[in-house]
Amino acid sequence: MKFPILKSASLIGVVLLATTACAQPSATDMTNKTASQNNSQSIQNTKATVSKAVDGQLRELLTQAGIKTQITSIVPSKLPNMYQVNLAGQLPLHITEDGKYVIQGELQQNPSKRVMTKVPQRNSAQVGKPVSASLKADLLSNMGALKNMSAKTPFFYTAVPGVIWGATLEGVPFLLSDDAQYITDGEISVIENGQFIGLDSDFEKLKNQSVFTTLDSQQLITYPATSPEKAVIYVATDVNCPYCRLLHKQLPMLNAKGVTVKTIGYPIYEESPEQMRGIWCQASEDGRRKALDQAMLNGKMTPAPATCKTNGVTANREKAAGLAVMATPAIYREDGVLFQASFESPEFLEFLGVQ
Repeated sequence: MKFPILKSASLIGVVLLATTACAQPSATDMTNKTASQNNSQSIQNTKATVSKAVDGQLRELLTQAGIKTQITSIVPSKLPNMYQVNLAGQLPLHITEDGKYVIQGELQQNPSKRVMTKVPQRNSAQVGKPVSASLKADLLSNMGALKNMSAKTPFFYTAVPGVIWGATLEGVPFLLSDDAQYITDGEISVIENGQFIGLDSDFEKLKNQSVFTTLDSQQLITYPATSPEKAVIYVATDVNCPYCRLLHKQLPMLNAKGVTVKTIGYPIYEESPEQMRGIWCQASEDGRRKALDQAMLNGKMTPAPATCKTNGVTANREKAAGLAVMATPAIYREDGVLFQASFESPEFLEFLGVQ
């Protein structure tokens, strides 16, 4: 498996950096700043060394796994419990000493003032779980110069001690050290039996399960199985998404096959938030279900009653940021596995375990 060459745009510059009108940097300023940070990091790393045994072990493992690019050096990573593998002409890899977990990406240094310095203890039972309230408070206190960070920002423990998975409320994922000093838009991949097998699916499953437990079940529009239940799926949907509408037409068939469908309101089109608020403003679950059917099957939107001043979509939409939805409809089994093919293919029913 060959790692893709990721975009060189700064994650902090594009996604996270908070500015004011008098302090907003230009694109050139950010590029220069990023280059300066990366050069500084490289200089710092070259001063550190790893043992010949670890160096040789990691080189052999990566070569066996299919990395053909020249490895120029291996040094301690700024991500805890990882080594940085510098590659000729490509972004570096960050790898655990046992060679199981790999991240490709340039680390960006957090420009915020570091307030909290303690490092939390970790255990394997925490993988895929939301970080503790105290760690979340510490992370946020160390991210004062970053926007899109708030008490609603999801953070989860990964399988790499000292590395935290996070996402903006728009669902853009990132990784950071547990002191929030270094951030990257890379993702954690796994090497097993000497070969890359893709992203850390165990973490993804556990994380998604954790997200499902936080959702307000009363604000999920549920289509129950009409025969003995064999599967439960969660669907992040938007009323203006053409593919969401196509999937919605299949719900009676899925229900008849024993599939219960739990719908998460996930507006992504500009006009959708208010239209979907109208649906979720209906007084009963049956009313919400009928309003969603009207929108999906007939394109008819149900306006919010004048008496409804709330937004039943927002809370679950924010919690679902932890799913890092890339496109709707996003379909997940109850065990947290994302379906990554066309729901119109035979593989979909196989994925659900029904015929």
